[in-house]
Amino acid sequence: MQVTGKNVVVTGGARGIGKALCEAFARAGAAKVVVADLDGAAARVVAAGINGAAFKCDVAQEKDILHVIDETERQFGPISLFCSNAGIGGGFDPLSVNVGGSSDEPWMRSWAIHVMAHVYAARHLVPRYKARGGGYFLNTISAAGLLSQVGSAPYSTTKHAAVGFAENLAISHKADNIKVSILCPQGVDTDMLRSIPKGPQSGDGDLSPEQVAQDVLKGIEAETFLILPHPQVLNYMRNKTENYDRWIAGMAKIQAKMREEFSK
Repeated sequence: MQVTGKNVVVTGGARGIGKALCEAFARAGAAKVVVADLDGAAARVVAAGINGAAFKCDVAQEKDILHVIDETERQFGPISLFCSNAGIGGGFDPLSVNVGGSSDEPWMRSWAIHVMAHVYAARHLVPRYKARGGGYFLNTISAAGLLSQVGSAPYSTTKHAAVGFAENLAISHKADNIKVSILCPQGVDTDMLRSIPKGPQSGDGDLSPEQVAQDVLKGIEAETFLILPHPQVLNYMRNKTENYDRWIAGMAKIQAKMREEFSK
């Protein structure tokens, strides 16, 4: 799909990957780029720079996502591409003594943002896409959804769930001409990455959000399901499925090393 002349929505669009996506879509000739973010003021700043539009949106709230969809289509016309990009780096604790944690809060917040936000977008856009003969979803996930995330069970678990939902979305609605791409980078130089403990996610180098956005444009143009800005992740996935026990043992060694470093 070419974004030229299309209406695009990006959640989490005020910073990081989301901001870079908004700017890249605008440069590529999108008709209107809608910047949706919990920080409404920052979203308006990004929108002003690209002649876009901005909405305050908490993606954990279904009503907020529906509001963005309804208002975008009312003001600018049909949405062609919805980028469910917002995410958080919650639940990181390299020294955790129990992977189940001690509170539901980090689990439920991660579940709401990393999984249910994608569900809400599909719930309200799939019927419209079907009626119009097609549409596109880009779901920003993480290489953690394909591999794992040492130091945060909530992050890893919900990102895995997000991959599962995206697969089902693509399978169930392929006949409806609804396209799906998932964006699964490792380290990206964003505020979120800097807010979490340093770990293996940066082992292959941190990419700029702008580089990731260019990879997204190429992936959407090719209608590729899996977009991997760090191509080596594909080999890691192969190693994981080739010998799961060996992979678990290797990840456990990384976990032990992280614990040793953070306990000093």
